[in-house]
Formats: sequence, C-alpha cells, structure tokens
Amino acid sequence: MFFWKDEKRGDYFQCVRCRSVYLGKDYHITKEAEKERYLLHNNDINDPRYLNFLTPVTLAIEANFTKDKLGLDFGAGPGPILTNHLRKKGYSVELYDPFFWDNPAVLQNRYDFIICTEVMEHFQNPKIEFELLKSLLNPKGKLLCMTDTFSESIDFPNWHYRRDLTHVFFYHGNALEYISKHFQFQSYEKKERLILFSL
Repeated sequence: MFFWKDEKRGDYFQCVRCRSVYLGKDYHITKEAEKERYLLHNNDINDPRYLNFLTPVTLAIEANFTKDKLGLDFGAGPGPILTNHLRKKGYSVELYDPFFWDNPAVLQNRYDFIICTEVMEHFQNPKIEFELLKSLLNPKGKLLCMTDTFSESIDFPNWHYRRDLTHVFFYHGNALEYISKHFQFQSYEKKERLILFSL
C-alpha cells in the first residue's frame, strides 16, 4: 500500500503483511549510478573504524565456526574489509559482488556461513536474493546480516538510512520473522544491527 511520497525521489510503499517499507521500482537509480555511489564509500581495507563497526559479525563467526569452514562475503563491495580481516585470522572466505567481484563460479558452491553486511537494504527483489542465499548454505549453515531495521517509531522522511540513494528496502521486525519461516531457517536472532539466520 502507498506509504509516503518524497517529492525529489519518488513513492514509497508498505507491505501489508510484514510492514516493511520499500521504494517503488520506477524510482530506483540506474546500475551505473549505483556503482558510482559505492565507489564514493570509504573502501580502505585497513580502516579501523569500519572494522570496529563490523566487530559483531566477526565475533559471531568466531563463536560459531572453526577455521576449516568456508564462508562467502555476498555483496562485498570494492573494499572487502571484513573478508580481509577474516582471512588474516585464518578463515577461508570467497567474494561475490555483482559490481566488483562478479564471479558466478562462487555461486555454484555451498558455504557454512554467508556474510551479508550492509547489503540487504539494497535488494531490489528480496525474495529472489534470499532464495539464492538460502540455496548457497550448507546444512547447519548461518546467514549473517547487518542492516538498520524500520519501525513505526522512526521519523521516516528524516531517517538518515532512507537518504542513501542505493537503499531501497527497509525491513520491519516482522519481515525478519517472515524471512526465517518462509525460507525455512530453523531460527533467527537479532542483536542490535546484527541479524543471524540459522539452518
């Protein structure tokens, strides 16, 4: 259903089932513009501030997986900080990104854990993307996501997370439960910005 109109950007809609908010597909920026936006990000693989921001993911991987397990950094971006850090710790992690690491061969493998940090808000079709991610996990595998979630208490027009032109889907807490059940994860848990889906 219609949710809100940004006079400069376009129309936002809200899912009547899960309460998530999304930008109408007619208002998405082009792939070329999207890539340019990503290149503006600070992509220094040694940036200590961003590495600290990703610490919850690192700790979750260390708590759940030994170093003989294989991981995938899905949507790694031009500077795969987290993968670089995990490799230094002895983990084997493959890279995939449709703009910067477009290697379809890695999507033919199966993984014990998949990292999807600051990525799911970019999904133009979450159903397709979550189907893919689920299919890439081994039994007992885990999908580790990070994003800001939407709630009714948020001042959506002034929300900083909405203002990023590449962010098109904002997940309500109800959506996380729906994703867990619909894609047949055994469980999910949310700790602040970290969302962990487990098979």
